[in-house]
Amino acid sequence: MSLSRIAITMGDPAGVGPEICLDLLDNTEVAASCATIIFGDVEVLSKCAAATGKPMPRNIFTEEELATAVEPGIFHIDSISMDDFKPGTINPATGKAAYDYIIKAIDLAMAKVVDGVATAPINKEALHSAGINQPGHTEIFAERTGVDRFCMLQVSDEVTASFVTVHCGYHEVPDLLSVDRIVEVIELTRSALQRIRGHEPRMVVCGLNPHAGEHGLFGNMEEERIIIPAMEKAAANGAILEGPLPSDTAFIPAKRATTDAFICMYHDQGHIPLKALAFDEAVNTTLGLPIIRTSVDHGTALDIAWQGKANPQSLIEAVKLATKLAQ
Repeated sequence: MSLSRIAITMGDPAGVGPEICLDLLDNTEVAASCATIIFGDVEVLSKCAAATGKPMPRNIFTEEELATAVEPGIFHIDSISMDDFKPGTINPATGKAAYDYIIKAIDLAMAKVVDGVATAPINKEALHSAGINQPGHTEIFAERTGVDRFCMLQVSDEVTASFVTVHCGYHEVPDLLSVDRIVEVIELTRSALQRIRGHEPRMVVCGLNPHAGEHGLFGNMEEERIIIPAMEKAAANGAILEGPLPSDTAFIPAKRATTDAFICMYHDQGHIPLKALAFDEAVNTTLGLPIIRTSVDHGTALDIAWQGKANPQSLIEAVKLATKLAQ
């Protein structure tokens, strides 16, 4: 079997993305399983290597060379100069550069030049200050690939969760919930975990309100009106479901031990247990895309950027998952 080519978008140049990308390219286990190619700026990576004492990869590929690459290297995208930013700071120039890396990786994945994309972190404030009005990676990938049926899945050995809503204010969540949307997320999650885990997944659906609504005592009957009918519809199609459960008890150890995935109604409902239990190992992937996309489950960490302190494990796990899905 030939090695898969996985594009690694460098993320925001001012954050920890450049250094964890350099760590990744120096990882022998990853190099044995796939050809990892950083989509980023050579000057930025070289300066980061010098600042952190990390090795600089020897291979710099042209676009024509990417399709046959079998070793780690860099695909140079000239979007920023070191004169344009300072490491550890928010800057429109770094937001625009990070976006450019993402778009090029998506386009080459759609063209099947690379087999998958793993993304290093971006800074949403820098992104928005550059005039790019997308909430994050997930929405950028969905828009560029032309899909409207997608969701975020966070995978780890400790806890795995997918999300009905993600990047929105909490006051918006109830109006964004619908039977069809919850069924869609359950179906996307079920299909993905059949591939990742190799068996029919057991899933827990979280309620929206405290105590899962307490039979209408809290909230506006979202559990009874929306969540339970969605569960019944998905179960009729073969999904194995439990719930809706209150999120303050859904993630206890005994329940995690028997659950393949939690279906979460909003961002922090799943991200808090994920980051508490598996901050360095969790991997983010976008379901429903025509291409493979995985990501780290952490931010740009501007406070420690370019200091050689960042842990690359989440990016390593993201590449492993992308490679598994590609094969």
